[in-house]
Amino acid sequence: MSNLGLVEVSAPTVPCCPPVTAGALTASDAEVMAGMFKALGDPVRLRLFANVASSDDGEACVCDIQDVGVSQPTVSHHLKKLREAGLLTSERRGSWVYYRVAPGVLDAMATMLSPAR
Repeated sequence: MSNLGLVEVSAPTVPCCPPVTAGALTASDAEVMAGMFKALGDPVRLRLFANVASSDDGEACVCDIQDVGVSQPTVSHHLKKLREAGLLTSERRGSWVYYRVAPGVLDAMATMLSPAR
């Protein structure tokens, strides 16, 4: 299979953070995770993230997830913020952009919010 014409835009890899109940977070871990949670603190962004995370095959075309009650330019702005926070990756295929939850994001957030063992 050829990758001609496909451009992938990657988010940075999310470091795994210890559970908040395990002790103090490093400044860098706290900054990364706070940026992710801050991005998800907007209801439109949370809905877009959930639309991508719950999509078939783990990816969603922007054309299928943009019905969140705001204009298309606003959807693009929110998706950009989610990418910048390291929550989503995107890939352009022709005139459409497909989104995926960035590798390790859900595990990192779940680990951080889980009780220490």
